[in-house]
Amino acid sequence: MAGPAGRTERASGAPARRQQVRGLDGLRGLAALYVVLFHCWLYTFPGYPDSSAPAWLDGLMFGRVAVVFFLVLSGFSLAISPARHAWRSGGAAEFLRRRAWRILPPYWAALVLSLAISWFVVPASHFGPPTAATVLVYGLVAQDVFTAPTPNGAFWSIGVEAELYLLFLLFLYVRRRTNAVVLVACVALPVIAGGLAAPGASPVEGDNWLAPHLAPVFVAGMAGAGVVAASERVRRLPWAWFAALAALPVLVLGVVQGSVWTVNHYFWVDLAIAPAMTLLLAGVATGRPAVLVRLLTTRPVESLGGFSYSLYLIHLPIVLAVIRRVAPHFVAPGLPTFLFTLAVALPVSVTGAWLFSKVFEIPFKRYRSWQSLTAALRARPRA
Repeated sequence: MAGPAGRTERASGAPARRQQVRGLDGLRGLAALYVVLFHCWLYTFPGYPDSSAPAWLDGLMFGRVAVVFFLVLSGFSLAISPARHAWRSGGAAEFLRRRAWRILPPYWAALVLSLAISWFVVPASHFGPPTAATVLVYGLVAQDVFTAPTPNGAFWSIGVEAELYLLFLLFLYVRRRTNAVVLVACVALPVIAGGLAAPGASPVEGDNWLAPHLAPVFVAGMAGAGVVAASERVRRLPWAWFAALAALPVLVLGVVQGSVWTVNHYFWVDLAIAPAMTLLLAGVATGRPAVLVRLLTTRPVESLGGFSYSLYLIHLPIVLAVIRRVAPHFVAPGLPTFLFTLAVALPVSVTGAWLFSKVFEIPFKRYRSWQSLTAALRARPRA
């Protein structure tokens, strides 16, 4: 999941506020919180997707959809600045440096934490504890290309995002030379054709090589970012209503076919729900619906969004440790374990992520180079 736009630097190296779209951080925070709830549900009740959980908890089983939303939001957020500057970037090297600076320090810190918990507390994978291959593959953020025992099941999407960052400038070039429709078609049509060519037109996904399939949802977000630089007439369109209309067929199909069918057809569900997500982001970016934007910009929700990347990175080892090492000593399996996990792992994950972000995320959002970061650290004792 991509970080928020954050800050930029003045020539002096001091941080300066970049113009932000209100509400996006709140959406990011709520999506991260849902992923935590999904994992509490997933590891409590066996049998996914035909889970042994009570039916009234079925709304928690769609963690993949939340990650797809992160990718749409990532494409949208990254494309906001280029959309305001005729779809031009600040250069390939500078873009990749900024992304690495923003994403890698918290990721590597979370990797160390996840390895320690996987080795000494509870493995994160049915393949067993991490190996030397794990350290190499995940250290290089190559988990979408190479297979190794995972130290943290949430890390799969970080590998996907890393690959999409490498393609972002190519996507941006196509958007600059053509238009949003051509960009989406160039990326989505080959994926759709590949899906239709699969046996039964239902591709079976593995643990990696997911970036080609998920590239269209990232590009959908990029295309939607054009609304921030559009004319006032375009910005006044009822984007939130368009989002509801686009989501309705997908929701109806999911209800009719059932949650198990939905999970088993994520290849198509991801592609089908991405337009609705993009339209929702367009609505929020234009300040509507106002009631939703007010909710997303309340202090608790916006604050959660501020450290949502840290929450996504570190919550799963905590959830697993509570479910598999702590809960069996206090409660029975099933629903009691789920409620115990919510009561213990959820606040520990949120508090731990907030503290983690103070060290490994926020400084890299606030200062965009080693020079400005170290200068701020040196100045702090004097202050």
